[in-house]
Amino acid sequence: MATPQWADAIERGLVQIAQDAVVHPTAVLILADRTGQERPVSIGAHARVGAFTVVHGGTILGEDVEVGHGGVVGEPETGYALRAHHDGHGADTVLGDGVVLRAGAVVYAGARVGARTAIGHHTLLRTGVRIGDDSQLGHLMTVERDTVIGDRVRCSPLTHLTAQMHIGDDAFIGARVGTINDKHLIWRDPDRQEPLRPPRVEAGAKVGTGVVLLPGVVIGAGALVGAGSLVTRDVAPGSTVFGSPARTNGGRS
Repeated sequence: MATPQWADAIERGLVQIAQDAVVHPTAVLILADRTGQERPVSIGAHARVGAFTVVHGGTILGEDVEVGHGGVVGEPETGYALRAHHDGHGADTVLGDGVVLRAGAVVYAGARVGARTAIGHHTLLRTGVRIGDDSQLGHLMTVERDTVIGDRVRCSPLTHLTAQMHIGDDAFIGARVGTINDKHLIWRDPDRQEPLRPPRVEAGAKVGTGVVLLPGVVIGAGALVGAGSLVTRDVAPGSTVFGSPARTNGGRS
């Protein structure tokens, strides 16, 4: 890695790369956000940054991090999101030691991913997402703004986690799970908007493939939601529910 862009940033002290880290020659460095503010970049020991990746200012890669080909790290938020307009400010974006970001994945500015967590191909982490240690997110997922995912969580492919959700430690989220945080689905109408009410999945709960979680529902610790269920109300800790609407053992919830 010796492109003029990277060499100049290193000379100016804005980029630090551990001696044994590997950055592909085609990797692109963008230090300045949309407001013109430059932020430093740090790449730790044994880290690998793949071909045609884009690394934005504020990116911090820990030791043994692997960013797959075509990945994007530290993308500043612009435009309308979560009922606000964003001007492209950057922020620190942290991938902890041993994180694997597979090819095509995108991590927005301000996200933080814990040690040894793996993010699947073409998965999107929006601004402010927090993911704990030893978790695994499948491919083609979307994790919206400010969602918090705990340690040792498994999320399967093609799932959408809406903004401001909480997923507890050791939870399991199946494939193609859909989540909603707006009861009335109001878009850009401040006179009618109510506070967002994201679902919540507590520690050790399991949400099966194809489940839909409606706004504000809480899946209690250790609960199991059967595949294809529509969850319209809270699920008690340790219980098993299924169906549309989801009910305990087919009876009254």
